Amino acid sequence: MKIAVVGGGWMGLVLAHKLSEMEGDHQISILERDSQLGGLATYYHYDSFYWDKFYHVILPTDKDLLDFMADLGLEDEIRWGQTLTGVYVDHQFYSVSTTKEFLLFPPLNLWQKFRLGLTILIGSRINNWRSLEKVTVEEWLVRFSGKKTYEKFWKPLLLAKLGSSYKRVSAVFIWTYIKRLFEAREDSSARSEHMGYISGGYKTVLDHLEKSLSDQEVQIRLQSLVSQIQPDAKSGLQMKINGDLEHFDKVIFTGPVNVLHKVADPTLIAIEGKPDEVEYLGVICMVLVLKSPLTPYYVLNIADDKIPFTGVIGMSTLVDVNETDKKHLVYLPKYILSTDSFMKLPDAEVKSMFFEGLRRLYPDFDMESVISVHINRAFKVQPLQVINYSTIIPKVSTLHPDFFVLNTSQFVKGTLNNNSVTSHVNHFMKIHGKHFSDSTVEVLNTGSND
Repeated sequence: MKIAVVGGGWMGLVLAHKLSEMEGDHQISILERDSQLGGLATYYHYDSFYWDKFYHVILPTDKDLLDFMADLGLEDEIRWGQTLTGVYVDHQFYSVSTTKEFLLFPPLNLWQKFRLGLTILIGSRINNWRSLEKVTVEEWLVRFSGKKTYEKFWKPLLLAKLGSSYKRVSAVFIWTYIKRLFEAREDSSARSEHMGYISGGYKTVLDHLEKSLSDQEVQIRLQSLVSQIQPDAKSGLQMKINGDLEHFDKVIFTGPVNVLHKVADPTLIAIEGKPDEVEYLGVICMVLVLKSPLTPYYVLNIADDKIPFTGVIGMSTLVDVNETDKKHLVYLPKYILSTDSFMKLPDAEVKSMFFEGLRRLYPDFDMESVISVHINRAFKVQPLQVINYSTIIPKVSTLHPDFFVLNTSQFVKGTLNNNSVTSHVNHFMKIHGKHFSDSTVEVLNTGSND
């Protein structure tokens, strides 16, 4: 059986790995349009070392991701460590890394702290996420936490994760955040090991994956642009790849739904709704390689509209500096809509604006400590989960028994991270895996929101 996985990001790679482990005579090809695998999980060469292009961590409660790492034989390469979370508000830095620090958070009085804790408790107990997508995240948080608690604590977090687009996002976002991060803090295994990373970063993971896939005779085809997918006259499908037609028995498409709409023949899919209605957040991330540490916090959320970036990620507060050539790595992300003109600003302008903001945040910042500066961009990080997102996203139904769709637009009740992607692949394989091991034929709906 000749199978194509369109897309070599984290989703496509995990999917191809799962398929390669199935019994049967499979010829699997990963078709990736870029020159490097991994998508948002890929790595970057920071002059004297490799590390993640965009920042990633593992939580002790990321069960699906941890199981996948173990499947790759990487469980002994995971390094755990305590991390700190900070908030910059009213021109001051505050740590909010423990329950005690929450309770002592100086910008809030005792009543406001109580409401903050109550909000977290309520969020962690909610199971019906659908009611939350009918209200904005701002409205929901103000209702339970109060205006000042929202402004001083929650708004910086929203800005760090969503940029100014947070105003249009539903309360589902903060619910998933509370569920994942705050429950991880309460987990007994997480009390002394808050976050983790793979030694060598995701380059280690991708190298292991590539070797494992090659050992299973999976073809990895980089710089392979799929411009058309159509039914084959006899059976299976034909795809136009870099201008040439090629036959496959099964095809799984993992790209964005608006790209799917452009490349898939109308006889393959039924799309209910408008593909272009799904908006995506993009990110511009300035990465600094420094001689000395910049921040004690792994994550610093910023409540200052004059700072152009939406957070400070002190990667070297978690990652051993021996992993990064004894240098300190800091990420300064700015999350904005993928269509925002800021996404296309020249690197020099981005650097100038970000360094101005950095000096505002850290007046004593020493430019002599900067070894190198790198500007990384991603135009489609995750769909923007606006009000009633599950009702407006295009419902994609496949009309051909050999064509399947699995992409991030289907993430209606979770944040996008490598654990959630791995979970969705596991769910896909549980439902549809049988179709890659036998000749069962039926029309499949892969756009379920359940």
